[in-house]
Amino acid sequence: MNQPLRLLHLEDNPLDADLIRATLIEAGLFCITQRVDTRAEFFSALKEGTLDLILADYSLPGFDGISALALARQHAPDVPFLFVSGQIGEELAIDAMHQGATDYVFKQRLGRLVPSVQRALRERDERTERRRAEEALRQSEKQFRQAQKMEAVGRLAGGIAHDFNNLLTVIMGYNHVFSAELGQDHPLHDKLEESQKAGERAATLIKQLLAFSRKQPLEPKVLALNAVVSNIEGMLRRVIGADIRMVIAPGPDESRVRADQAQLEQVIMNLVVNARDAMPDGGSLRIETSSIELMRSPVHHVQPLPPGPYVKLSVIDTGSGMDRQTQSHIFEPFFTTKDEGKGSGLGLSTVFGIVTQCGGGIDLASRIGHGTRFDIYLPRVDSEVETGMCHQRQAGAQRGTETILLAEDDGSVRTLIRDELRKLGYKVIEAKNGVEACLLASQQVGALHLLLSDMVMPGMGGRELAQHLSIIKPDLRILFMSGYTDDIGILAGHEEGAIEFLQKPFTPETLAHTVRHLLDTAARPAKALASTPSVLPH
Repeated sequence: MNQPLRLLHLEDNPLDADLIRATLIEAGLFCITQRVDTRAEFFSALKEGTLDLILADYSLPGFDGISALALARQHAPDVPFLFVSGQIGEELAIDAMHQGATDYVFKQRLGRLVPSVQRALRERDERTERRRAEEALRQSEKQFRQAQKMEAVGRLAGGIAHDFNNLLTVIMGYNHVFSAELGQDHPLHDKLEESQKAGERAATLIKQLLAFSRKQPLEPKVLALNAVVSNIEGMLRRVIGADIRMVIAPGPDESRVRADQAQLEQVIMNLVVNARDAMPDGGSLRIETSSIELMRSPVHHVQPLPPGPYVKLSVIDTGSGMDRQTQSHIFEPFFTTKDEGKGSGLGLSTVFGIVTQCGGGIDLASRIGHGTRFDIYLPRVDSEVETGMCHQRQAGAQRGTETILLAEDDGSVRTLIRDELRKLGYKVIEAKNGVEACLLASQQVGALHLLLSDMVMPGMGGRELAQHLSIIKPDLRILFMSGYTDDIGILAGHEEGAIEFLQKPFTPETLAHTVRHLLDTAARPAKALASTPSVLPH
């Protein structure tokens, strides 16, 4: 064996103990032996733990092997227990086996000792490996159930996102209109602002639902984790308040990862808010980054993480901590320990969804009264950091006189957009669906400058509509809008400048900027749309 056996030997005869030890060593079983001959010594050795094997005589002055066996099974149930005795009979030996002894060897026949010890150790290792495999299976089943829950809520969130975002577009849109028309001095201005904030929170809630269920589309690029933390440090300090001391300890290297910056910032923010809420009377918060070689999968994951280079983000607080029962549910959607009205139960679920969508995993360590530590692992990349080009909208005049074909099946959204565009001077031709828009366009195709269409409509979706119109008018500008976030990815790879996308909910101001920017862009053919078949449901 590579490591010496840690042997506890209950034996009152030193000569017998030396002979047994010599027998094991001669067979290559090197031992670190602790010989005891009283109950107190035996019990103390059991409490110290870290034993590989227990050998015991059957009968000792003031103590006996059966009593020792009972203690061993209570305090060290996984350690093999062998009787090595010259006085035990066959019936007593069999009775001892029934009570939990691993085996028995007569001192007169020590030739059986080594095979018996080897078998006992082998069976112990097999039991340990079996328990390890069973625990891994339980963890996998737990992760699978978690993934099923997330998938179910993700389908629900994706299904309602389109309709819900349509409603928010109307609510927030008219709220914006009223606020602009009434002005800041109007008595209702503050109430309108609160209404707008409520709409924004509702939009954020939908994004969180989609994020933790891995339905939220990402815009991943290579980021330096230290820079991401540094960029939001000021915001984090404002969030936690003055009674919490925050320390940021960036790792010595750049620690680059491929992720969506906004969602990576959301992960950090959610963990910090969770830590803040665990420290109502103040405390200490520490954020660390480092590069590591990961040799095992973190406890919380969807797919096992392969060994290799990873970046670790740690958020450590000195808060109230969590018991094991709470920890087992902490990443479940809508699970919260906060009072009613003070938490949605989506913060840590969102963290789990974003991290696993990026190919990472999470470890959690917490004890009641001793704080909590979250370790986030993300695959490390060696590519250069991508600076990215910010999309600059044109400032200045947003008005225009161009003709816009508006295709939107939701009547309230269509009315809002139509009225706001007409206020700005545009001529708007409205259609209730793609088929009606196609018929109207064929009659006035020469006058059209821009198609503004929802992506998902009955009969003919916006993408198919754009394909038809780009054939008869290749220079037509196209602006898609949708409340269903998966639609964003459909436009990836298309020519920039001819096509843009508006994610619902949006404000009339954002609509005006986007329309004006698209119309002012130098004309380029939009026929790239026709080369790819529609994948949207009709």
